[in-house]
Amino acid sequence: MGSAPASWRFEAIGTGWQISTGNEVSPADRTAVSALIDAYDAVYSRFRVDSSVRDFARTGGSVDLGPHWPELWDTYVNLEDLTAGAVTPLVGRALETLGYDPAYSLIPSGVPSPVPALGDTLHSTGTILSATEPVLLDVGAVGKGQLVDLVTGLLMARGYPALTVDAGGDIRHAGQAGLRVALEHPFDRTRAIGVIELDASGPRCAIAGSATNRRAWGEGLHHVLDGRTGKPVDSIVATWAIGESALIADAAATALFFAGPEAVATRLEIDWVRMFSNGRVEYSRTLPGEVFTA
Repeated sequence: MGSAPASWRFEAIGTGWQISTGNEVSPADRTAVSALIDAYDAVYSRFRVDSSVRDFARTGGSVDLGPHWPELWDTYVNLEDLTAGAVTPLVGRALETLGYDPAYSLIPSGVPSPVPALGDTLHSTGTILSATEPVLLDVGAVGKGQLVDLVTGLLMARGYPALTVDAGGDIRHAGQAGLRVALEHPFDRTRAIGVIELDASGPRCAIAGSATNRRAWGEGLHHVLDGRTGKPVDSIVATWAIGESALIADAAATALFFAGPEAVATRLEIDWVRMFSNGRVEYSRTLPGEVFTA
């Protein structure tokens, strides 16, 4: 699907969405998509005072995080191991300490500290998560990708076999033809550093990118934190991962800030691109596209 005849744009979970389909998304199906996104947000958003994870941060104990939690948990356990503890859902407090809080104050209130290992604080069985003390989860390294996959699945089940779901750069594509996606230069949004071709189906139908310029404030402050220090990374400024699902691509894009790309590629079965703070670009040999600078 090179260009879809129908496109639906809206804002949700703090980012812009664009859903392109072969046929206009009906009002009933739009309502279903909106309900799915809101239900997900009501469980996992740390920016909502009424969310399950915010409640869990106040009370600790145990919480039922619903049917999508086991996949998130398994992915985070894998990421923690892959990155030697750098990628973890336990960075919520550290992000808020740096100012990335529900009020978007963007004013640090202290110095963040390293977070504990998942196994030292959390225990998960099925949909139930238990904690030895109140913790604030942040599933941003994986959750948006999972939600893109869920929206894609819902629409395909409702009769939209050719579509592209794009939530702030986390993209899942399905259709009759491939889709070309430009990689935005992190230092100049009017430029691209390369172009990727997503499959219409198969192992390379999703892409996710992460960049330290997207949610940045203050001197060297942004949303990509190293759980081992509680501080933002500084050597890599942007990553992209291409895989079989938006969840996998989202997870890999974060892991690429902390782990060797070949290890990430092997473990998560992805292709990848990453840019360093000095402008140097690396990418996988099997990349389905081209990079303009290296």
